[in-house]
Amino acid sequence: MSDSDESKSESAPTETKTPPRRRGVLRYVIIAVVLVVGGIFGTREVHQRLNYVYEYDARIAGTLITVSSRVAGWVTSMPVKEGDQIKKDGLLVTIDDRESKLLAKQLEAQIDGVKAQRARLVAERKLVDVQTESKIRTQLSSVSAAAAAVSALEPQLKLAEIDFKRDEELVNKRVIPRRQFDQTRTNMQRIDGEYRMAVAELEESRSMLHEARADRQRLEVLDTEIGILEHETEELAAQLARQKLDLEDRTIGMPIGGVVDRTFVEIGEYVTPGQRLLLVHDPRNVWIDANVKETDIRELKIGQTVNVTVDAYPDRSFAGKVFAIGNAATSEFALLPTPNPSGNFTKITQRLRVRIAIEQEEQILRPGMMVEVFIDVR
Repeated sequence: MSDSDESKSESAPTETKTPPRRRGVLRYVIIAVVLVVGGIFGTREVHQRLNYVYEYDARIAGTLITVSSRVAGWVTSMPVKEGDQIKKDGLLVTIDDRESKLLAKQLEAQIDGVKAQRARLVAERKLVDVQTESKIRTQLSSVSAAAAAVSALEPQLKLAEIDFKRDEELVNKRVIPRRQFDQTRTNMQRIDGEYRMAVAELEESRSMLHEARADRQRLEVLDTEIGILEHETEELAAQLARQKLDLEDRTIGMPIGGVVDRTFVEIGEYVTPGQRLLLVHDPRNVWIDANVKETDIRELKIGQTVNVTVDAYPDRSFAGKVFAIGNAATSEFALLPTPNPSGNFTKITQRLRVRIAIEQEEQILRPGMMVEVFIDVR
């Protein structure tokens, strides 16, 4: 061997090998650690399965309200944006109200005109009432006077007729002179004329009384016309109220105190009735909807406590309570049915919605967030 080979062999490091005994001990330690960790996790898993119903198909829910328009028109202002906190009845959107205001003024003018016409008819009715009442009283007096005159002349006429007949017989027998008979006849003719004139005056007075009473029927006609105007006023008032409602609907306020989640229109757009404008919700009113397997639903009861972990905040825990258990599987609410025309059936575990109450904290829980729930069924 040369000197160079000897120097290489001296400079090479000496390999250290682990003794077989130490390798065996290390292997046993690793196995023991794995068994301990596995036992811990296994014990925890068994504990959870026995005492809790776990579900990861759950999320935060809330009452999302779609704000829509009841009228058509152009959006003139929208002083809010997504994320704004708005108090109840706070202004969200205004829609062009110029035409609505003009229609309201037109209806108000029509109502004033009808009211003025009604006032004229009421005054005319009062005048007719006074005039006809006075005329009827006057004609009643005339009828009474004429009837009295007729009653007074009637016996005089009968007496004059008797005297005339008697004198006529006497003059024919030449008992009395012709001159006396002529006086008796003249007297009877005078009384007969006065009687006929009194009867004529009585008939005329009765006719005028009937006419006066007929004139009083004018009051019923006026009452009918006044009633028609009252109905017209009520109809116009209803139209005005509806128009004012239309005017109020052009100012859209916040239905609840909450936050604006999303806006769907911009200033200047034309909106139609029923079109959605904004999406809002109350951040204080939230809960959890968990879709629990039907095989676990028998273990759930109202009031059971729930441990909640939110994916967005894994370092925090939340507490809740079960307050509603679904009465139908979620598949029953599907928009499209799932028929099985081929006859090949695959049984799938169904899920029922369970609603869990949870307290909001600093408004960090927002609808749509995914959560995991552990329902204590002990």
